[in-house]
Amino acid sequence: MALFKKDPFNQSDEQWQRSVLEKVALASIAEQRRSRRWGVFFKLLFITYIVIISGLAMSPMTTGGKMTGGSHTAVVDIKGIIVSGGEADADSIIKSLNNAISDPNTKGIILRLNSPGGSPVQASYVYRAIQGIKENHPNIPIYAVVEDLCASGGYYIAAAADKIFVNESSIVGSIGVVMNGFGFTDVMEKLGVERRLYTAGSHKGFMDPFSDVNPSEKEHVQGMLNDIHQQFITAVKLGRGDRLKDNPDLFSGLVWAGSESVRLGLSDGIGNVQSVAKNEVGVENTVDFTAEKPFIEKLTKSLGVAMAEYTQELSSKYNTQLY
Repeated sequence: MALFKKDPFNQSDEQWQRSVLEKVALASIAEQRRSRRWGVFFKLLFITYIVIISGLAMSPMTTGGKMTGGSHTAVVDIKGIIVSGGEADADSIIKSLNNAISDPNTKGIILRLNSPGGSPVQASYVYRAIQGIKENHPNIPIYAVVEDLCASGGYYIAAAADKIFVNESSIVGSIGVVMNGFGFTDVMEKLGVERRLYTAGSHKGFMDPFSDVNPSEKEHVQGMLNDIHQQFITAVKLGRGDRLKDNPDLFSGLVWAGSESVRLGLSDGIGNVQSVAKNEVGVENTVDFTAEKPFIEKLTKSLGVAMAEYTQELSSKYNTQLY
């Protein structure tokens, strides 16, 4: 007779091992299914991407123009920093202007500005393009409408317009040129760091922040800035003419509120896109001719953002690193 009886509720070692193996197998199968689902998702995403790219490659190229019906006032946005390759670069702005002027229903153009400025070269390109349009199409007026900010290179462009309209609280001006940097020579001396700079050309390293300022190089840079500033001043005077008041601070780099800019002759009045289209152009209907970035560029950017968000979600969910 056995001294102990087996507990019917306790599993044998063999049963326990089988149970563990079943759980591991089920977990493995579930993980494989999950991996297959993600694999299918990525493949479909890739195939969709290829199909779209192929369709764009085979489709005819478009000029970015708009099909319009009836008279309208064309609107071109100039927003953000004016820099090559940015949202507000000379190529895209000039393309927008050309599209607007080539539409036979365009009766006037409004530049909708909201920019702190940027490259004087890019601003100069647009300024000259506006001058060319005014010479070749004298019957198409061009107005600038300032939203929050029209400073530096933004005002450079606005000065080419026939008239400039602002909000009372707009910030206008900053007719000046700036170049800045940092100097770390004292910090290096305190830390005991020796600067070793080798150049071919006696002034090749003149912008080096770890070297002392050379008086002759400083004078050279100042002269260069003065030349660019004078070009800016000349463009503003040519565009604004006798409307500019005689104020010694006008070209000092200061900015003014919209209402004060009107009194100084930097702008012509208070208005917005709707009021200018109605009262100046005489056509209330507006059409936005702002050139958009190529579809493929926007698609690539959107897919990049989506993929980044997706991989971040996977990383946080499964605690893995993706490279």
